[in-house]
Amino acid sequence: MTEKFEPRIVAFFCNWCTYTAADLAGVSRLKYAPNVRVIRVMCSGRVDPQFVLDAFARGADGVLLGGCHPGDCHYAEGNYKTLRRMRMLERMLKGMGIYDGRFRLEWISGAEGDKVRAVVNEITEKVRALGPLDMPGKFKEWDKEIEELEAHINQGGPRKEKLHV
Repeated sequence: MTEKFEPRIVAFFCNWCTYTAADLAGVSRLKYAPNVRVIRVMCSGRVDPQFVLDAFARGADGVLLGGCHPGDCHYAEGNYKTLRRMRMLERMLKGMGIYDGRFRLEWISGAEGDKVRAVVNEITEKVRALGPLDMPGKFKEWDKEIEELEAHINQGGPRKEKLHV
């Protein structure tokens, strides 16, 4: 019997808008997928791209970043900083083979509880359809490939010294 895949999604929500909207969704009893684990940050501009990469490396199948609408940031320009960083990160993720909706940036104000529900459900369904990412498993495969390459090189080639990676 095959179990249905349930994605693990990490969400970084800005304290002032998106986290407040998620709270509104909760008190309004709006139902959304339970697959998202929310990390509250003071501003989306404080989310370093490395946080997103770490989430994927530690087994997340998707990452959602939510912040204030442009022009409404409580820290003046935090979301513009986010936009620049995340566009660069999207290009890097694509180069790593992580794309097709596994990472999503959304602007959600504190009054948009229904939008939180919609976005969470959309990313959950999208990632569920894509299947597991399993970056920790891929790291093991890549390490094995490097070890095999190292063994092949060290078997004999023109140089007798060992290759240390």
